[in-house]
Amino acid sequence: MASRQIQQEQQPWLLENGHPKVLTKESRHGHGRSRTAHNMSSSSLRKKSDRTLVSKIRCASVRNVVANIQEVILGTKLSILFPAIPAAIVAHYLGLGRSWVFILSLLGLTPLAERVSFLTEQIAIFTGPTVGGLLNATCGNVTELIIAIFALTSNKIAVVKYSLLGSVLSNLLLVLGTSLLCGGISNIGVEQKYDRRQADVNSLMLLLGLLCHLLPLLFTYSAASAELTVEPSLYLSRAASIVMLVAYFAYLIFQLWTHRQLFEAEDEGEGENNEAEEEAVIGFWSGFAWLAGMTVFIALLSEYVVDTIEDASDSWGLSVSFLSIILLPIVGNAAEHAGAIIFAFKNKLDISLGVALGSSTQIAMFVVPLCVVVSWGMGVNMDLNFNLLETGSLALAIIVTSFTLQDGTSHYMKGLVLLLCYFVIAACFFVQRIPNDPNDVHNITLKTVTDSVLSA
Repeated sequence: MASRQIQQEQQPWLLENGHPKVLTKESRHGHGRSRTAHNMSSSSLRKKSDRTLVSKIRCASVRNVVANIQEVILGTKLSILFPAIPAAIVAHYLGLGRSWVFILSLLGLTPLAERVSFLTEQIAIFTGPTVGGLLNATCGNVTELIIAIFALTSNKIAVVKYSLLGSVLSNLLLVLGTSLLCGGISNIGVEQKYDRRQADVNSLMLLLGLLCHLLPLLFTYSAASAELTVEPSLYLSRAASIVMLVAYFAYLIFQLWTHRQLFEAEDEGEGENNEAEEEAVIGFWSGFAWLAGMTVFIALLSEYVVDTIEDASDSWGLSVSFLSIILLPIVGNAAEHAGAIIFAFKNKLDISLGVALGSSTQIAMFVVPLCVVVSWGMGVNMDLNFNLLETGSLALAIIVTSFTLQDGTSHYMKGLVLLLCYFVIAACFFVQRIPNDPNDVHNITLKTVTDSVLSA
């Protein structure tokens, strides 16, 4: 019996029957130090499963399936939202109200996004911290990426730009602002500090991304006619996107190899819980199978969201820009956002900052330029010109956040200011009215001018 246990510790990959993977002391130490802020944030919404009943099942294959369902489907506090997935599918095929399909799809995407983070962390236990970090760097915002790709296939470039802009704004202002506000109030008598070095790196990356967004916008105002800058602006955007992807690749090298210590999140004071979380609760190939299945459902619901967003806009009387910039990011990243706020309550601001700034950097420097490159291959002309109002909002959000984090300390007033900035931007897009059909813009303008002349 003792020799069998030693063999399991030496060959942990042989375990694929629903039981935890056994780690050696050295590998446990290595994996414990490599957990990122995203992993720590997502783990705050997980539930520890009781395997007493599962262990009584005699058939190994059935026991493995039941254990996997218990860990993947029921192992999160958001499991109550899983019924929204079949409900959205049924509503779509029965032809129910398209606004209902839209909201049910959004609710279904919430637990799926959290489970993708869980599965990538499980796979990382087998592959090591570096491969796990790469998985997190590419799958961390898979929901936004899939929604963007489906919107591109439908030639809804505005929805792509709005949703990605909203993800950056919500992370920088809403999530970070709420985290600093709640953390400041709950720790009002404690000096709150965080490591400025990670914040500085992410701020620099965001400023580089802002420059790449500003230049195509300014380029359109530099010529006598906007029509003369359409094609050159598109070429400039594609070149800038390649630069952004190169910068993000260098950022990954910086984050995962040369300066890994700046991005590692250590949840001190909870050693026993950390050791438990370091054990794989599902097997390596099971993790890949579940990850593929989750991605399929994310793709399906993303397609529903893209197809019904305009109908939901008409039904609710809200603009597509407001739904895409405000509603989509809040619902899609609800699990990650909640985790950041929970750790802020515990005065673990490095984790909260890692989630908010890390997601913003990943969207701005990876997902956005990747969408430009993908659209290039699809023959869709997407550029980095997000228009004046949207780019101005992005610029102010990045600048305000950079000033907020410059001294390495925090209090509730900083969080309140960031939160109020987000509310003002949300109000701006709430009152904005852009017709779904771009051809209607001329008619609306002509009607407005005519009415003005007649009233005079």
